[in-house]
Amino acid sequence: MDERAGSTIQYGGKGAPERPLGRSIKRGLLCRCPNCGDGRLFRAFLKPVDHCAVCGEDYTPQRADDLPAYLVIVVVGHVLMTGYLLTDMIWRVSPFVHMAIWIPLAVLTAIATVQPIKGGVIGLQWAYRMHGFSKEPEHGDPSA
Repeated sequence: MDERAGSTIQYGGKGAPERPLGRSIKRGLLCRCPNCGDGRLFRAFLKPVDHCAVCGEDYTPQRADDLPAYLVIVVVGHVLMTGYLLTDMIWRVSPFVHMAIWIPLAVLTAIATVQPIKGGVIGLQWAYRMHGFSKEPEHGDPSA
């Protein structure tokens, strides 16, 4: 693409149709296919399906490796730390009571949120055509 005088010139024919980012992430967070919204995204806990059973979208290119875990740590850490600090300001209890409450809550919350967050990351990758979701050969691919 080339931009001149405020207009966008696109070389090489028609561009790929736009994939809505917000809708794709929302469908991923609901563990549904980002393309059609009907098919399941996971076959087991944290194991994505190879392709959507409804629309046939291929999910083998997804690379949602470490980002979901980092996002879970950030989200759960901020929410639970806020809860810990607020309860500590209101009620003065032993640190052991806090540990008995907040450690199991942190583990359960992390387990409950990691799969939807991974689905959201897969939806993000699909919407931006990352890691092979573009249906075009990657650079350096010998079969191209």
